[in-house]
Amino acid sequence: MFDRNQTDATNMVDAKTDIVWQRTLKSPVSCTSVGVHSGENITINLKPAAVDTGVVFIRTDVEGDGVVPARWDRVVDTRMCSVIANEQGASIGTIEHLMAALAGCGLDNVEIDIDGGEVPIMDGSSEPFVALIKQVGVVEQDAPRRVIKVLKTIEVECAGGSVSLEPSDMQVIDFEIDFDSKAINHQAVQTQVINGAFCKELAKARTFGFLHEVEALRSAGLAKGGSLDNAIVVYKDRILNEGGLRFDDEFVRHKALDAIGDLFLAGAPVIGRFKGVCSGHAANNQLLHALFADDDAWCWDVLAGDAGRHAVDGDISATHAAD
Repeated sequence: MFDRNQTDATNMVDAKTDIVWQRTLKSPVSCTSVGVHSGENITINLKPAAVDTGVVFIRTDVEGDGVVPARWDRVVDTRMCSVIANEQGASIGTIEHLMAALAGCGLDNVEIDIDGGEVPIMDGSSEPFVALIKQVGVVEQDAPRRVIKVLKTIEVECAGGSVSLEPSDMQVIDFEIDFDSKAINHQAVQTQVINGAFCKELAKARTFGFLHEVEALRSAGLAKGGSLDNAIVVYKDRILNEGGLRFDDEFVRHKALDAIGDLFLAGAPVIGRFKGVCSGHAANNQLLHALFADDDAWCWDVLAGDAGRHAVDGDISATHAAD
């Protein structure tokens, strides 16, 4: 579906131009943690992948085809998280925190083996996944990084809010929330997602919910693995976590984190200004559908020259794949 404007990236830039190259992991790395809904231990193994692979999940616990590309057109559910699936029904949920870590660390190509139906929740943020990436390191590959450049404003209305993308020379996330709880109230954050900004400003922000919502989910057989160890839980106007918050505005920072993960389902970094107002996973996916439905709203590009200063690298230096 990305046939339009798919010029070979190597022809888009002069060979002598300072280019931002695609990146992948230096070596495999794995972890095991509980699934927030199933309550079962799930293991993921992040592996290096070839140029132009993108991010691909592989269900190792299912018979038949377990390969699920992490793309916006594979999203099948957005009620409590982003869930992707293939034509055979193999699905993976709660992918947004891992996707945000991959995007925020500037990884283009990764294969992810997973032995369950959801990405483990870890501590409810992206920080544990960032730590895994830093543990094994990153390598540059012999192809320019391809990005999706927003050319005109696209907006989608949702219940009580909206999401939009507009042209910008870098990726910017602008988010605003408003909850009827003194523990949250109105919060707003704006972040230029360049260099190491994601890892410093957003990665540690945890997912959150209200106690009555957690109780309702458990009554429905969900949130079996949810706890104060992997989520901020709010009861009326109080935060129940003994350690309190990691940021004064941790709630809106996590919503911005979610948006980065959902936008990376575009199949490449989206260069533009995202603005979310009281929105969530469903609206984020609808926004990508609206963007790609309009041929005049986007184009493929590469990061080179001055634009390369705005590249996302997670502040992680990369060696060359051949080194």
